[in-house]
Parts: sequence; C-alpha cells; structure tokens
Amino acid sequence: MATQKADKAAIGEGALGAARPRLAPTQQRSRERFEKILAAAADLMAEKGGEAFRMSDIVQRTGVPFGSLYQYFPDKTAVIGTLAERYNAVGRECVARDLADVAAPDDLYPALCRIVDSYYQMFLDEPVMRHIWQATQADRALQALDEEDGAFLSGLLCEAVRRVAPQTPDATLETFSQLIMTLAAAAVRHAITLDAEAAGRFLGLFKAMLPRTPP
Repeated sequence: MATQKADKAAIGEGALGAARPRLAPTQQRSRERFEKILAAAADLMAEKGGEAFRMSDIVQRTGVPFGSLYQYFPDKTAVIGTLAERYNAVGRECVARDLADVAAPDDLYPALCRIVDSYYQMFLDEPVMRHIWQATQADRALQALDEEDGAFLSGLLCEAVRRVAPQTPDATLETFSQLIMTLAAAAVRHAITLDAEAAGRFLGLFKAMLPRTPP
C-alpha cells in the first residue's frame, strides 16, 4: 500500500511538472516576452478554444520565434497549465477572503454561499477560464493541476471549519471540506453552461442545499 501511494505521488508530481513552464524568466526582457506569450495564448483560447489553438498560432500572433517559445514552454499543455495556475491563485485568494469572517458556526453557511457566487463571477469575468477548465478534462497533466488546486481549497475550508468546530475529528473535517468544495466546483462549472437566468436558479437551489452548520 505504501509503495502504491508513493508511485501515485510520483506520477502526480511528474504530471504537474509537465503542466508548468520549462524556464521561469528573470530578466525584464524575458519576463516581457513570457507575459506576451501568455497574453496571446489567453486570447487565442478565448477565440478558438483550448483544443483548436496551436503553438504556431502563438508564434504568428506574437512574433516570438519558435526557439524562444519552446525555451519557456515545451508544449501547449505547459502554456495552458501556466494560465490555469494564475487563475487558480486568484481563486484561492477569493476563497480565503470569503472564509476569513468565519468566526462562529452560523458564519459557515453565508461563507459557502459567497464562495459559490465568487467562483461563478470569476468565470463570467474571465471567459478564458471556461476553456482552461475544459482543457483539464482531456489532459492528465492539467487534471493534476486541477486536483492540486481542489486539495488546496479544501484545506482552506477545513481550517475555517476547524476554528468553529474544534471538537470535530480531523478525518470528518477533511472529508466534509473535500465534499463541499468538490460539489461547489461541479455546480459552478455546470452553471456556466447555462444562460444567466437558468444559472441563477440552479445555483440558488444548490446554495439552499449547502449545510447550515459544521459537521
């Protein structure tokens, strides 16, 4: 069993590495080129979707030579993964903010509702996030990034619930937090496929089903 867990962890780390840039730029000119590549990739994803755009499209859009592009990113997965991590970082800040005011058991429910609303609004404000999420469904390396982010967000919720329910066993808190964050992400990702009115009804019902108190 321990060997299986170690093998799984190694596979996960390898997948995460494949979804990250080959080189992190340090000099200003390199950073500017790096950002230019990512900005073009985000625009291309918004225009064409994650499956349709190619590394050659980035070269054509930016004028950055293939050699320079591959110096930073070995393939399209690494480009999308880098964008995903940036949006994940914004999402983590939002969740941390929404959980910051959880100081009593009754604070949990409104905080969970804020998380759902904030996550949905992020998708509305940044349409490319939809394409990034869709890309994670077909690529193991990007799935690993998504799983890592989900675990981080679950950890944030777990710590917030622990503040107001310290008597609850750790295993229960961890399972509760993982379940809530997984369901919230699934609900929002379905909502973005609906028109605004239907999404409002759907998320309203989902929020009504969220727990009112800690486990």
